[in-house]
Amino acid sequence: MVNAIFEHKSIRKFKSDQISDEIINKILEAATRASNTGNMQVYSIIATKDATIKKQLLPLHFNQQMVNDAPIVLTFCADINRFNKWCNLRNAIPGYNNMLWFVNATIDAMLAAQNACIEAEDNGLGICYLGTTTYMAEKIIEVLDLPKGVVPITTVVVGYPDENPKLTDRLPIEAVVHNEKYQDYTNEDINNLYKEKEEREDSKQFINENNLETLAQVFTNIRYKTEDNIHFSNTFIEVLKKQGFLSE
Repeated sequence: MVNAIFEHKSIRKFKSDQISDEIINKILEAATRASNTGNMQVYSIIATKDATIKKQLLPLHFNQQMVNDAPIVLTFCADINRFNKWCNLRNAIPGYNNMLWFVNATIDAMLAAQNACIEAEDNGLGICYLGTTTYMAEKIIEVLDLPKGVVPITTVVVGYPDENPKLTDRLPIEAVVHNEKYQDYTNEDINNLYKEKEEREDSKQFINENNLETLAQVFTNIRYKTEDNIHFSNTFIEVLKKQGFLSE
């Protein structure tokens, strides 16, 4: 299990080999053992193996072929629907249709997703998180028939790896760990913490390919542009309203 954490690689190419039901059940059970808010488990997991449904999901994940190729696609959702129904059947009035409980349910869903990923990798499988889920949440809701109170948060494709990429770089631990209290970064700190990332050959390649000056511009000008951020943010807010997490 420890090796699965420290040797994690995002896999985007999968073999056609199917995953046994036994292993899939272990992955899903591992997800349900994750820590969660109040032991309420305000999340759901949609496990999709059907080729027709995966083809419907494909364009919603920006046509990343791994959605089709992976034997199983797991969509992790924030879900107050199930808990609300239980409360209503037990003469209890639920008060979970608000931002606080969207955040709680999102945390629960992500903790479950990470447990599932670790268990999958520990069984020799490869995984990749798809950040497109919240961008296209409204359409994913339609494809997966998600009722009010349920919002897709992240998607994980799972299968046997057909590639062996290098470990992805990470910032040094001192970039993200603060002892006792948050200690804000000086310009010198930022320069030192990002130096190794900026000097990588693949980073320099990204900069040159896009005719830019810095690696930061690859993120702000190409990958996650302001206008896209605003558009998808506003779209997602509307999804939260329609799904009952925010007031209209």
